[in-house]
Amino acid sequence: MPGKTIHIAFGRGHLPVAVPEQAQVTVIRKPALPKLPDQAAAIRGALDAPVGARPLRALAAGKGSACILVCDITRPVPNRLFLRPMIEDMVASGIPLDRITVLVATGLHRPNEGEELAELIGDPWVLAEVKVVNHFARNDEDHIDLGTTPTRGTPVSIDRRFMEADLRIATGLVEPHFMAGWSGGRKVVAPGVAGHKTIRTFHSARFMEDPLAVQCNLVGNPLHEEQLQIVRMIGEVYALNTVLDEDRDLVHVTFGEIIESHLAAVEYIRGATAIPVGRRFKTVVTSSAGYPLDKTYYQTVKGMVTPLDILEPGGTLIIASQCSEGFGSAEFREAQERLVTLGPDRFLATLLAKSLAEIDEWQTEMQLKPMRRGHIQLYTTGLDDEEKRITGVETITDIDGAVAASIARHGDSAVAFIPEGPYVVPLHGVGGA
Repeated sequence: MPGKTIHIAFGRGHLPVAVPEQAQVTVIRKPALPKLPDQAAAIRGALDAPVGARPLRALAAGKGSACILVCDITRPVPNRLFLRPMIEDMVASGIPLDRITVLVATGLHRPNEGEELAELIGDPWVLAEVKVVNHFARNDEDHIDLGTTPTRGTPVSIDRRFMEADLRIATGLVEPHFMAGWSGGRKVVAPGVAGHKTIRTFHSARFMEDPLAVQCNLVGNPLHEEQLQIVRMIGEVYALNTVLDEDRDLVHVTFGEIIESHLAAVEYIRGATAIPVGRRFKTVVTSSAGYPLDKTYYQTVKGMVTPLDILEPGGTLIIASQCSEGFGSAEFREAQERLVTLGPDRFLATLLAKSLAEIDEWQTEMQLKPMRRGHIQLYTTGLDDEEKRITGVETITDIDGAVAASIARHGDSAVAFIPEGPYVVPLHGVGGA
């Protein structure tokens, strides 16, 4: 008999999942974060009272040009709220509009253009008044070579439009990141506007297999440490960092020196995002956080990795992801085909021999982690039969039936639901629930 229905993020809405009457359901989500009474006032306050820096108007005074980094379409950053106030501050301080560039920090993702770019920027005035362009990591000539990082020797090249600007600002969303600990801040710079060799070094097996390169961890995380060294190599860089709640409303914003302002945002969200759970589960149901993160299967892998701490070894992880844009890049598709052909062990062996990862194969490497832990089932409406085959996981068409079957198979009625997917990090063995 049917029991209760749990709604999880899926596309631009939610997917209802009916659970059997006998199921013992634990829903894991962030606590309600206090809404900002006035989002515009909060942004104004952050720009006027920065962390570790002078107010934006003072920073812009005497500068001849500026470059503002924004995340690409895969991140739901509320650019519509802050880009115009930032640009107007710069103009008021003497920087001409035609000397201000908004640069989309694509990393090695595809560019955002046309209607998608308009959606990303969210403000027609910004698109009309300043130059808005994409970063292309594969174009070596578009970057300035800064040498190598002092600790691990990562080759560093950064988009020259950012490097040559007098005022450099990164903007982004602070959320758990399954390799770098937390997104936002320094991550928008590298890999955001780094050259392909920098990015491919970050994503090589020597970084990816490091046990400290995990979500919500910055201590000893090799990716985070390299990112800090890179922003220090660049010089003066500032950042505006946003935090969203489950409704995608802005609930916190910081501005200031890139490292200090990012850490301030991390401290605000850390306690609400890393959720203590007192046990592990043989059945875990999660999402890929809905639109825009579940546009592709490539991004869906993040939702598979984040809940692993509460998945019982040998358990079943069921993930729902619309994949409205399909599979992902041609390079990711090729990596997945190799995974299916070679098997997980042989595929990983090919990665360990490389100092530079092939483009997008690192997401396939991350998929090995949930595959080692348990059985993965994917509910999607956006992949064709061949794409489903090369996911390397079991695809399902009935998520309600899959939940019921997992309960029966494991002989355990306890089910964990994570409606917001990788934006919430459940942790076993910390506290109780």
